[in-house]
Amino acid sequence: MPYAVVSALSHPGLVRDRNEDSLVAGPWTLCATVTENPQTLVFPLGTPLVVAVADGLGGHPGGHVASALVARRIAAAGPGLDGEDAVRDAVDECNRALHAAGGGAGGEYATMGTTVAGVVLRPGSLLVFNVGDSRVYAAGRDGLRLLSVDDRPPPDSAWGRTHLVTQCLGGGAAYRPVRAHVTARPLSAGDRCLMCTDGLTDPLPDDVIDGVMREHDDGRAAFELWKAAVTAGGPDNITLAVVRVADE
Repeated sequence: MPYAVVSALSHPGLVRDRNEDSLVAGPWTLCATVTENPQTLVFPLGTPLVVAVADGLGGHPGGHVASALVARRIAAAGPGLDGEDAVRDAVDECNRALHAAGGGAGGEYATMGTTVAGVVLRPGSLLVFNVGDSRVYAAGRDGLRLLSVDDRPPPDSAWGRTHLVTQCLGGGAAYRPVRAHVTARPLSAGDRCLMCTDGLTDPLPDDVIDGVMREHDDGRAAFELWKAAVTAGGPDNITLAVVRVADE
């Protein structure tokens, strides 16, 4: 049976007072924690395996609450994520749960919100999903390729370069539906992917990320990516997971 090696790390960076990111790998979650050394886990690929990151919205109360809620619900739903519709349904349920937990207008966390980006691995296939601007990359011999879709205004819009997202989970007192980006791809032994919050991708251009992924394996790559983001100023929370598929 093939298996997946997941090396994950979550850190507040150098500017933020609190880590509002969360991460899920199978049944395991990291929520608003601090790790400077990657945690590496190995999972057999039988039932669907979900690996994802969630970035609580800065400037909104309860960002850490929102990302943790989504990470835990995605972890619980993971074994049942056997197709694109199941993934979309799970993301929709997370969105509804956030609005319910926020308590509506006047609630302490009425506007809490989060992004989410991740993969569901099954033997021979990969489902990529996201809402917001956290990202999923394929990191193969042909270089780094973005697999997720950024929910951000285009760079040439009136907003310019901005942290504004055009859709997220939660984020307002009134319920707003979301449409998760979900795509299916083939998966084979040797494939690697990276999922991360914008605390990694904002300070580091893709060519730097690509260089680290080419030079290092698994946990070392996760550590070197974190170190590069911190060296670049660490302006936001940094959460990432490197996933590699291997033969039995």
